[in-house]
Amino acid sequence: MRQTLQLKLSQHLALTPQLQQSIRLLQLSTLELNQEIEQALQENPLLERDEPGDALSLAAPYAPGSDAMATPQPVAEADGSRYDERPAGDELNWGIEMPGGHGPRDPNDDSEADSGEIQAAATSLRDHLSAQLAMTQLSAHERALVAFLIEALDDDGYLTQSLEELVDVLPDGGGEDREEILEEFGIALKHLQNLDPPGIGARSPAECLELQLANEPPSATRELARAIVKHHLEQLANRDFAKIKKALGCEDDELRCAQALIRSLNPRPGAQYSPLDTRYIIPDAIVRKVRGAWTASLNPDAMPKLRINRLYANLLQKSRSNGGANLSGQLQEAKWLIKNVQQRFDTILRVTQAIVDRQRAFFDHGEVAMRPLTLREIADTVELHESTISRVTTQKYLASPRGIFELKYFFGSHVATDTGGAASSTAIRALIKQLVSAEDGHKPLSDAKLAEILGEQGIVVARRTVAKYRESLSIPPVNLRKTL
Repeated sequence: MRQTLQLKLSQHLALTPQLQQSIRLLQLSTLELNQEIEQALQENPLLERDEPGDALSLAAPYAPGSDAMATPQPVAEADGSRYDERPAGDELNWGIEMPGGHGPRDPNDDSEADSGEIQAAATSLRDHLSAQLAMTQLSAHERALVAFLIEALDDDGYLTQSLEELVDVLPDGGGEDREEILEEFGIALKHLQNLDPPGIGARSPAECLELQLANEPPSATRELARAIVKHHLEQLANRDFAKIKKALGCEDDELRCAQALIRSLNPRPGAQYSPLDTRYIIPDAIVRKVRGAWTASLNPDAMPKLRINRLYANLLQKSRSNGGANLSGQLQEAKWLIKNVQQRFDTILRVTQAIVDRQRAFFDHGEVAMRPLTLREIADTVELHESTISRVTTQKYLASPRGIFELKYFFGSHVATDTGGAASSTAIRALIKQLVSAEDGHKPLSDAKLAEILGEQGIVVARRTVAKYRESLSIPPVNLRKTL
């Protein structure tokens, strides 16, 4: 075989370090982005935050709506020299100002704990019970037994182990005095169950509710409620009211009052003392109605403010002739990071505005007006790949008068209508939620009936699809929605 040399021209996409960083930053959440920037600030002396009021910024800060690629003005030095050592064609504004502010809070969002809950959670359940135990007049031995039981409680305030199992934990299982120790543990449990909150130290939900009912004023309703809790709690959970009335010989009004009393009790008395796992969301964009049009803008509090450190930049300029390869590389990395962070938020803004343009009806009328939307539609609009849109919309949030939503929320499948159009699955869920909330509690709507009602409105949907949407909304089945 004869060996020859051939020239061949071809094009391919090379993932340069700058492009790899751009892709990585794009898929990060706001929290992860801040962590990435903090690490870069620690490792690169040429990169620093642009604090408000600091006159050392190399350029005017970037603001939403301004020309993101405007050429920065050279900064005059004290000796009259200027630092304008940008590569040819690099017209990036090195100052960046990025989003923050928590945006408007959803009035229906009750996930944020009030000050009372935060204060309660600051004291643990064991501390709360131990403080009460210290004020009792029990003997040291009795206090030790109650304290032992307190340590055995779970986060909800239940004693999940039997007294026999707790005695087995003791050395030699209590030895010859096992029966006596069991009796002492029983007395200690009574003392524990007399502490606040009511229902603490229960071994089952029924016992927990019974302990709380014992603190209620004596009445016929209380006695009926105690009978239900003790013998018919499972039937009450299944809303089998006919069997309860037959077993206890009560009327609808009496059963209704007893049910209301039971529902006012707390089946998890220790939960209020559990540590709160509060998670805050900083939206990346804010949607407002401006002159009759819904407009998206970047959230200033979510956007980091970065710049090149002028002191080190001056040193690099003066040491170029003496060789400053290390600082030169860090300068280029700082420029890449600033440019890629800015490009990240510019892309988020473009995608968010494209979503808002297609979901204007949602912002005007709510979930029932949500229209079907796919990643492909947005990708075609902003001229980006679907994978890029997927990265942009994952763990990115927008704040609007209707609440804070992940950008993924606005995408959904569609269901055909009689008119040949399509309805969004989100809109169908909203309609199901409205129908269930307005139904007659004595005759709740079955899944088949819900599908029939939707069909009358022109939305063709199967019963099993209605069941799937209902379950996704955490709406119980028809038999569990029935009321007296």
